[in-house]
Amino acid sequence: MANLATPVQALIEPTVEAMGFNLVRVAFTGDVETVLQIMAERPDGSMTIDDCADLSRAISAILDVEDPIPGEYNLEVSSPGIDRPLVRPKDFERFAGFEARIVLQSHIEGQRKFRGHLIGVTDDTVRLANDQGEFALAFGDIANAKLILTDELIDAHLAAEAARAEQAQQD
Repeated sequence: MANLATPVQALIEPTVEAMGFNLVRVAFTGDVETVLQIMAERPDGSMTIDDCADLSRAISAILDVEDPIPGEYNLEVSSPGIDRPLVRPKDFERFAGFEARIVLQSHIEGQRKFRGHLIGVTDDTVRLANDQGEFALAFGDIANAKLILTDELIDAHLAAEAARAEQAQQD
C-alpha cells in the first residue's frame, strides 16, 4: 500500500489546497487494518476538529469516486501535531532551532539515526547539530524525520496558539 501514497496525494492535493490547507503527509499504516493517514494544516499551522471533519468528507468523496485503493481501509485525517513529522525541506527550515530525530536510508560514518537541533536546509541538505558535531544529511536520503517533544517546542506552540487567538479577536 505504501506505493499508493504518492498517487493518492496527487489525487487529493488540489482539493486540500483549494480548501485552504497544506497537505503535510499521506501515508498508509496498520498491520491488521489498513489506515490511510492524511495530515494537513492551515498555512498558519492551525487545524481544528471541524477542519479535520470537513477535509475527511471532501477526501472521502474523491476516493469514493476515483477508487484508487484496493480493498478496505480506514481514512484518518488529522493535524500533524506538535511533535510533527518533517517531510518537506521547508519543514526543516521552519523548525530550525528545535530538536529532531532523523533516520536515513543509508549510513553516514556508520550511523543511520541522528538526533539533534535542526540548523536548516542548504542545497537539498538538512543540517543538524548535536554533541558529536554538525551533520549534513541529504534530503533525498531521509527515510523518516520527526520533531522531538521538548519544553521549547511546547512553549513555541503555545505562543503561536496565543498569537492566533489574539489575531482572531482583532479580526
